[in-house]
Amino acid sequence: MRLDNSRQSDNVEDRRASGPRIGGRGTIGIGTIVLALVAMYFGVDPSVVLQMAEGPPVQQEAPASRPPANDPQAIFVSKVLGETEDTWAAIFQKDLNRQYVPPKLVLFRGATPTACGTGQSAMGPFYCPGDSKVYIDLAFFDELQNRFKAPGDFAQAYVIAHEVGHHVQHLLGISDQVDNLRRRNPSQANALSVRMELQADCFAGLWAQRADAARNILEGGDVEEALGAATAIGDDRLQKQSQGYVVPDAFTHGSSAQRVRWFKRGLESGSIKQCDTFSASSL
Repeated sequence: MRLDNSRQSDNVEDRRASGPRIGGRGTIGIGTIVLALVAMYFGVDPSVVLQMAEGPPVQQEAPASRPPANDPQAIFVSKVLGETEDTWAAIFQKDLNRQYVPPKLVLFRGATPTACGTGQSAMGPFYCPGDSKVYIDLAFFDELQNRFKAPGDFAQAYVIAHEVGHHVQHLLGISDQVDNLRRRNPSQANALSVRMELQADCFAGLWAQRADAARNILEGGDVEEALGAATAIGDDRLQKQSQGYVVPDAFTHGSSAQRVRWFKRGLESGSIKQCDTFSASSL
């Protein structure tokens, strides 16, 4: 991935120096953490579990600062975030006639308070619409390579772009619409979640296409790295690893094949209109 000429985003908060913190919405117990870990294995957003268990939010945050200038991983994340900012700003202006408001990206270790409950490293990277922030424990990138067998810098960039895709959904009101549909028809909650996640994958592919067209960021093998990551974190792959069998009705993020298909759709089309998973007759 070519980022030599990419700027670093100013929207990165580094909370790693504070270490693990449990707080933000009151206290949580071991049982809640276990439930959140189980939810993660089945593709369910762990923040939902934490919100239910922790009660009203408390305004408490770990001290934040800019990442150190000599931290290669932090520099990489800052540059990828900068690429998403420039790309989505152009898409919003040209295609949607709107102004893009970028998210903050928070680096943390162990645990950190968020507007969606206490964020845990075990959740993996996640987006919280309550504070418009993406949360990442950079140790996940080691897990992506070693546990999920999805190495490469563009595999990491895909993860960030996917979470930024959820921010785009939030800005466009898609997240609120889906939440309303879930409340009215709880039996469709998983199916709606799958469409949300696949759209975020498509947005990640769209970002890659537009950023490469504008600034030539892709190198040989980058796309394959992203597809490898999408395959590794498909619901069917994760269920097979955790319990030995697959339950399609329990999918919340989509199968490996679906995640690959929608990332490629965004990458090949370069069109936000082609990422409408909610109108698609089949995924």
